[in-house]
Amino acid sequence: MTTETIADYADILYEVEETTAIVTINRPDRYNAFRAGTVEEMISAFRRAWADKKVRCIILTGAGDKAFCSGGDVKQRAETGDYGPTKSGLFEIDYFHKLIRDVPKPVIAAVNGVAVGGGHVLHVLCDVTIAAEHARFGQAGPRVGSFDAGFGAAYLARVVGEKRAREIWYFCRQYTAQEAERWGLVNKVVPGEELMAEARRWAQEIAEKSPTAIKFLKYAFNTDTEHQAGLANMATAGLELFVSTPEGREGAAAFAEKRPPEFSRYVE
Repeated sequence: MTTETIADYADILYEVEETTAIVTINRPDRYNAFRAGTVEEMISAFRRAWADKKVRCIILTGAGDKAFCSGGDVKQRAETGDYGPTKSGLFEIDYFHKLIRDVPKPVIAAVNGVAVGGGHVLHVLCDVTIAAEHARFGQAGPRVGSFDAGFGAAYLARVVGEKRAREIWYFCRQYTAQEAERWGLVNKVVPGEELMAEARRWAQEIAEKSPTAIKFLKYAFNTDTEHQAGLANMATAGLELFVSTPEGREGAAAFAEKRPPEFSRYVE
């Protein structure tokens, strides 16, 4: 097996094994939370995989065995009020969400630990999710003064249904890999030590199929929910305003200070 590793990234790892591109969020000290630069690098890696004609499938995972991705780096937001600098000057998480859908190659999420908050949104948007037995799934937005009222809510409801989606967002509970599989959030659960091997097997199966047929099928599946991209733009614009309010700042501060947030003063 030939492996090509690209080393010009700070927050992620990118390698190509035969016909599979593997993108690994490499911030285990922050539970693979993403800052703006992380997102920028993932965009670069996914576009690189799109352009690489030998790549037939992309695996998205996290470094270590504790976290797939814990979402946006709330500690960074508490420290600086934003998610940090980028080359473009933009925080392009909405664009990355669309890119996961638009890249004409299936994306497999290999969930190796917690997939919470924005990390939960990433796995939901992937075409297929393979989870380690110890993986945990859930939302955290309302607990830390944040939300994803775009794909993170609307598309999630298409995946698990309205009742389950509202439960996930309103209560911010965490669910086991086995529960997620029963709900249709996960395609398969395997022992942790077998996760990447299983994801590679699925990627290899895809590589044996017609790439043109797979591309058209992916775009066909996306068509029914394509309008949610506009909702995502509006939701992000609202979130940018909200996180600068006292209520939004309280959520981030409480998370950074490891204390319960005090939201009662903001009830109208």
